[in-house]
Amino acid sequence: MTDETTEVPLVLLAASVAPRTKATSYPEPFASRMAKREKRALGAPFGLTNFGVNLTRLSPDGESSILHAHTKQDEFIYILHGTPTLVTDRGETILSPGMCAGFPKNGLAHQLVNRTDEDVVYLEVGDRSADDQGIYPADDLQATLEAGQWVYSRKDGRRY
Repeated sequence: MTDETTEVPLVLLAASVAPRTKATSYPEPFASRMAKREKRALGAPFGLTNFGVNLTRLSPDGESSILHAHTKQDEFIYILHGTPTLVTDRGETILSPGMCAGFPKNGLAHQLVNRTDEDVVYLEVGDRSADDQGIYPADDLQATLEAGQWVYSRKDGRRY
């Protein structure tokens, strides 16, 4: 949200948006897996609140996220540079620049991994549905969106 003293830009160069200072909200042992991921929140400077847009860079061996699905959020990715591997419940698919993929709520678990020697750059877009939950089929992890913040626990309910 912006106030009257904050000037919202009309346009900006995406690369001029500073990377997020906190790499992830995941708890350990999952957080360290995001060390090769850099996100620039492109919607924030414009005051967007209904959906998020990230310019994301994965270094070699980087991961976009833990394999996951959402109960309420739709997600969309568009590959700008590099050839990431899309990992889903259905298997793996190599993507290339110009390709895109969408993940509706309650759909396939998904993640991108960079198994190449060059950076991968892509746009990711997701809504900010209240009361969303993250489902992580391959890990002892679950998440609930509470007051705009992800709260993580083990599948037996114990918090991280």
